[in-house]
Amino acid sequence: MNNGQGEQISGSSVQVDITTVGSDSMSQDPIAVGTIFGDVGTNSFKFAVTGSAERSDYIIAEHPDCGNVLCQIGSIVRKTTMTLDKALEAASNDCTKDKVVATADVIGYKDEKGLLQIPRTTFLAATIVRRADPEFIRKILGLKDDRRSCAYIGMLKGYEMPIMLDINSLVQRHVSILAKTGGGKSYISGDILEELMKHGVTCLIVDPHGEYGAMRHPSDSKDERFGVEPHGYDDNIIEFGMTQIEGVRPLRFTFKSLDSRDILDLLPSSDSKSSLSLLTKAMDAVKERKQLYSIRDVIEELSSNESGKAYSLIADLESIDALGLFAERGNHISELVQKGKTTIFNLKGVAPDIQQIIVRRLGIMMFELRKANRVPPMMMVLEEAHNYCPQNEGTLCKKILTTIASEGRKFGLGLMVISQRPAKIDKNVLSQCGTQIILKVTNPNDLKAITASIEGLTGGMEQDIPGLPIGTAMVVGAGIQTPMLVDVRPRESRHGGASVQILENDNDE
Repeated sequence: MNNGQGEQISGSSVQVDITTVGSDSMSQDPIAVGTIFGDVGTNSFKFAVTGSAERSDYIIAEHPDCGNVLCQIGSIVRKTTMTLDKALEAASNDCTKDKVVATADVIGYKDEKGLLQIPRTTFLAATIVRRADPEFIRKILGLKDDRRSCAYIGMLKGYEMPIMLDINSLVQRHVSILAKTGGGKSYISGDILEELMKHGVTCLIVDPHGEYGAMRHPSDSKDERFGVEPHGYDDNIIEFGMTQIEGVRPLRFTFKSLDSRDILDLLPSSDSKSSLSLLTKAMDAVKERKQLYSIRDVIEELSSNESGKAYSLIADLESIDALGLFAERGNHISELVQKGKTTIFNLKGVAPDIQQIIVRRLGIMMFELRKANRVPPMMMVLEEAHNYCPQNEGTLCKKILTTIASEGRKFGLGLMVISQRPAKIDKNVLSQCGTQIILKVTNPNDLKAITASIEGLTGGMEQDIPGLPIGTAMVVGAGIQTPMLVDVRPRESRHGGASVQILENDNDE
């Protein structure tokens, strides 16, 4: 078959005169992977695969009006004449003439103003398609290579090209990290936190499983491909918790910082209408006598009230007092938040309802303090986010988290939500995340939630998500304009979220 330009296509081989290509970017990596054929559109086209090509590979096709255009392989299909009868006969002989056909999605080219554009006219049939070189990919996608202002998270899959996220965009536009259990959510969040600590970004982590404290210690190995050396971040980390753990400071909130409405929101059963005035009067009476006071002081004041309405209120206050979370003098804000440091709130072993109280209090404090510019700009990291801001139910902390998601960026309060159940996260929170990092997800409802929230996701990429290998993430945002696959870099610090081995190998003894 002659394509009209001198190349001969037969089966799956092609003869190409690569010296006819005049592009500098193509001449750096002149590997031809196929030839365009059939009906050709402006957003996609098909090409006969004649070289080494895989789904999601980046390719270059020369457009008659726009020059070299970056595209990405969305799907590959092998067309064959093999029938059942021929398959039974083909014990040792090849009875087929296979043809491999790929569909490419057009990403675009840079116009004279440096803006990414998609051609308004079609490519020409018989155009040779070539593998894209890293510099052309970087130029078209506008990828940054600046470790002074970016977070290094890994390599572009299939290329030795570092991928970096703009740190200002990470904090200003929020981040979501989504994957099934064991998909590597906490691992890549640790990568990002390492980069934020290197750059002196203040961070606050809600850690329900007690995993992030391991980042104090260096990892056990280094990786030459990614250029990663073991490094611990003990000097950067402060850790608070509710239980007695070595190296973890006790977490307490000052009771005086709560007003009567805040307290009623925390109580399990008291009716707000009947209890508000009673509680307010009791607190006002205590304030007249004491500058600092505890829940016990309010309980004693209510106990002196002979009204029957006080009994249920006292019982609820007793239950809150038993938590040990509120004290006459709690942690000062200068302890909880230190500029350039990462504060971990270790909630391992803490009941879910108490966790919600803690997250609510932290969220309100950080939001109000950032509005007043009394604490530095920061990233608030929320592990197991679906437990704190679920889609179909209310929690004590949901309202403040949705407020941070919608308004926090104006005040320099970033939010990183991490979850294994994207479909269960409140859509008002998930939709506000400008940077999205997706690892392996297989649940159909979760996949629908992800595809609905990511712009520029092609059909081929949707198919990639359930089959993503551990260690590969789909990333968009923070300087990355279109979703791309990234081989996640190894951790410098120890990963505290590794699965527990039930059986030990003999070689481990």
